[in-house]
Amino acid sequence: MPDSPTSPFKAYEAAFSAIIGPAPTLDCLLKVDEFPFAHEAGVFVAATDELFITSNQYCDPVSDKKKVQISRVVLSSDRTTAQRHDVDCDAIQMGNGGVNYRDDKEVLFCAQGSMTQPSGLFAMETCHPYKTRQVIAGFHGRPFNSVNDVVVQRESGCIWFTDPSYGYEQGYRPRPRLPSQVYCYAPDTDTIRAVADGFGHPNGLCFAPDETMLYVTDTDWIHGDGTTDDSRVSSIYAFDVVHYAGEPFLTNRRLFAMADTGIPDGIKCDMQGNVYSGCGDGINVWSPGGVLLGKILVDGGAANFCFGRDGELFVLNETRLWRAQLGSRVRGALLGI
Repeated sequence: MPDSPTSPFKAYEAAFSAIIGPAPTLDCLLKVDEFPFAHEAGVFVAATDELFITSNQYCDPVSDKKKVQISRVVLSSDRTTAQRHDVDCDAIQMGNGGVNYRDDKEVLFCAQGSMTQPSGLFAMETCHPYKTRQVIAGFHGRPFNSVNDVVVQRESGCIWFTDPSYGYEQGYRPRPRLPSQVYCYAPDTDTIRAVADGFGHPNGLCFAPDETMLYVTDTDWIHGDGTTDDSRVSSIYAFDVVHYAGEPFLTNRRLFAMADTGIPDGIKCDMQGNVYSGCGDGINVWSPGGVLLGKILVDGGAANFCFGRDGELFVLNETRLWRAQLGSRVRGALLGI
């Protein structure tokens, strides 16, 4: 039973039962002890049953330098196993968040950058040889800090992304020349705007199903050197998306929820407007009204995750990739499948 003491599915409200269904499962698809391959991005490509993910930072044994590895994970048809393949893409330095792009022909990755290579957004083709192009790498001549996560607005095609200062704090990016902010980039007109500030470390972001709200996580509880402070923010903020003079604006900023364990990192919505976030104890799920409904407990927590199809959730847990099967009617708002 989901509510048994040994179950990884912990309900706080009865509504969580409708989300997880009568027989939820959590299974490990892939384990790689050599390095933390499953950390961020989590982009599900439905046509090929593949995931594109980015690792956490680790020391490359060849170069003896910090590195992030992009992986292509091929899922078995019965969803019991998975195979991982390295994706070699030197243009994307210290990759982090990612999202489906151009009808799954590309993945839009956040490159945190390095001391010599830019931080920004890069579009990588989903087929070998993974041809890559730079989308944007600065704000009117000023370099980004270390772009973290990204989402694409369906209606307008605008690209929204966060840019905290983790790269500088972790020693692989120059001193910031911009505040830690949220940006909106319009590819059609090649225009970029800062749309939200006042964050410690803006991190994950996602739209509500109808795209009238944007959720942004602030992970200021943990700084780049690994130190934490319980008095600092570990929260999700909600904004209303409105339009003025033909441009989108974020208004009515409010505290949506606070994570009780660790930080709310990657964030997604389902089609019912429930909000999911990777936290220090796994995946936390809130109602559209900000009530904690339940958790999918994963030892070591989860930085990020993504929806698959028919209620499946792929959870990135550093050296392990998990598959949670929720109720079959659950659909991720990003793909709607």
